[in-house]
Amino acid sequence: MKARTCWEAVCTVDDLVADSGIAVWTDDGPVAVFYLPHRLPALFAISHTDPFSGSNVLARGITGDINGEPVVASPLYKQHFNLRSGQCLEDESVQVKVYPVLLDGNRIRLEVPVAQAASVAA
Repeated sequence: MKARTCWEAVCTVDDLVADSGIAVWTDDGPVAVFYLPHRLPALFAISHTDPFSGSNVLARGITGDINGEPVVASPLYKQHFNLRSGQCLEDESVQVKVYPVLLDGNRIRLEVPVAQAASVAA
């Protein structure tokens, strides 16, 4: 059985900064949203939590391109995470969660799991 999800509005286009990330809070926890205007798609979202330190810092990482793939380098230990897959490039056993992103007018929406309590009440 597939988990229920919803498209949660997390910020607006005006909140985004080109070639960098911002941190947003979702029902699923902290998420880093990246805006890379020179790419298609231009929006990416991954967990904001660095799996190596447990700190919420990935939105503050430096974005770049490695072998044609968009990445962010963690500001703490410098591991690179693929923004499409969440895969750590330095350690294949580590991956961060990736969230589908939708541009809805001026709003940025992320597909996040519906909380269990909300599922029961619905």
